[in-house]
Amino acid sequence: MRKYIGYIAVCCSAWVNAQSALYNIGNLEVHENGQLGLHTNLINDGVLDDNLGLVGFYGDSQLTVSGAFATTFFDLEIANPNHVLLNTAINTLNNANFISGNFETPRTFTDSYLNFIFDAASTNSSDISKVDGYVAITGKQNFTFPVGDAVQLRPLVLNSEQVNQLAKCAYFFESANSPSTLPSFNTASKGEGVDLVSATEFWRLEGNIPSTVQLSWNERSAIALLTDDPLALIVVGWSKAANQWESLAGAPAVGDITQGFVSSSSFVPDEYEILTLASTLGEPQEFISVDNFLVTANGDGNNDSLIIPELEQSPSNSLQIFDRFGLKVFEMENYTDEFRGFANTGTIVMDKEKGLPTGVYFFIVEMRDLGLDFQGFLYLTR
Repeated sequence: MRKYIGYIAVCCSAWVNAQSALYNIGNLEVHENGQLGLHTNLINDGVLDDNLGLVGFYGDSQLTVSGAFATTFFDLEIANPNHVLLNTAINTLNNANFISGNFETPRTFTDSYLNFIFDAASTNSSDISKVDGYVAITGKQNFTFPVGDAVQLRPLVLNSEQVNQLAKCAYFFESANSPSTLPSFNTASKGEGVDLVSATEFWRLEGNIPSTVQLSWNERSAIALLTDDPLALIVVGWSKAANQWESLAGAPAVGDITQGFVSSSSFVPDEYEILTLASTLGEPQEFISVDNFLVTANGDGNNDSLIIPELEQSPSNSLQIFDRFGLKVFEMENYTDEFRGFANTGTIVMDKEKGLPTGVYFFIVEMRDLGLDFQGFLYLTR
């Protein structure tokens, strides 16, 4: 039995059980340009994987997705402030749009996740809408996992050397010394070059392809307990082989004590149980500090672009701009004044014509002809 669905706000249907749910035991399909709005639980014990339209989870009541089989949607959307519990996997082939509410997955069962397949993208994730639990990718090389906890978005940026057949990630706002759903990982057990390890938060990343990651921090991360110099921050992982925290130090950290991000060196995620931030015993790389900048990209002729006076001394330079999570949004060789609040790289926004959102951004400048590097902040508003 095949059903072609246009737009239906489902409160009850031909498939209803005692718990009030859309219960699919046949072959349910949302055709191209079709829209299916769910205001009730979804139980999939049939075929629900040949879809081209939009499926949204809406309403004000907590919803649950369960059943014997995973569901595969083309476009996916959540606008439910009381969240959607995933007791089985959901796949998206094109785009998952986060409006309000979280997809929640059990951290004790890593096979329940929101899975982004091949070219699928994540848009508009935020503190109020993300995945509180596990996100997976299939057939993707680079991705920003829209993970967090009940309160904040705390994404992990993954850049792999090859395509991942499957990789998974979740964020935990709890001490690695006493996780609620995992064994303990003693922050006092450390390898060479590692000083203090965060006991505030960690990420779990699964995958078998050599990769680098970017982790960010904010005021809730309590970085001041680790160091008073953000350039001393590194990524560390709990080694499965050595049963201790090992340095995965890569590119220098960017930011200050209250916010910033740091990149790792290349490693195989499956060789480490979890990842977090730590301070290093080595000498942090030095950067020249410059003033912070304001960019008001509103076309009034004042501060419409980013102008860094120091670059007048260096015609051979490069500029990179990152958002607060470490996702690169702009890069240019021999920069003068081209940044006006629009991305030219990355996937921070689906509609780049509208420009980047208001907020704090970090920049890194390399002045090759002078042999100098520096970093700073800019605040973008419109």
